[in-house]
Amino acid sequence: MAFTLYTYFRSSAAYRTRIALNYKGLDYESISVHLRRQEHRTDEYRHLNPQALVPALDHDGTVIPQSLAIIEYLEEIHPQPALLPRRPQGRAIVRSMAQLIASEMHPLCNLRILLYLKDTLGQDEQHVNEWYHHWVAEGFGSLEEMVSQHSTDGKHCFGNSVTLADVCLVPQVLNARRFDCDLSPYPEIVAISAALERLEAFASAHPSRQPDAE
Repeated sequence: MAFTLYTYFRSSAAYRTRIALNYKGLDYESISVHLRRQEHRTDEYRHLNPQALVPALDHDGTVIPQSLAIIEYLEEIHPQPALLPRRPQGRAIVRSMAQLIASEMHPLCNLRILLYLKDTLGQDEQHVNEWYHHWVAEGFGSLEEMVSQHSTDGKHCFGNSVTLADVCLVPQVLNARRFDCDLSPYPEIVAISAALERLEAFASAHPSRQPDAE
């Protein structure tokens, strides 16, 4: 089964998809779609992925957009090692953590949103950064409480093994650091991210280790 991942080294959504592929031990070909050069807006790429975003995963001719949809698909066709707990309650909690990051935090801090604030709405760099910091604080404030309730080892968001929530967490922490967000109010998130970043599946997915890194 052939996997081709359309990715961009700095995209946090692509980053989380790379982590999942690595964690499950799946080989894949990477094709860079450079967002700053607008390569995602070409007719060729729009034909491949009408959403014109990264990542997109081509699996034997079927193209799947959206990182969480891709990761859940991988979970279904390669269930081991698992990224979701066995019990339905645990699955729901992990999914809620992942959605908090991927649906509540990430979209508001996405590159195209920040560029719209700056280029179209005329906001200066200070106000764009204040926007970013506000939504990171909103999201991580809630997530810190959730992981304090559900992590059993201080190294994972839920229980004591890697889950979908962890896959989403690490890229979001990296982004927060890039924008100089104060992470001191979230010691559990920082500790969990640090532990996960040392795992090879996460480390090899890091933006700095991608072929298109700049």
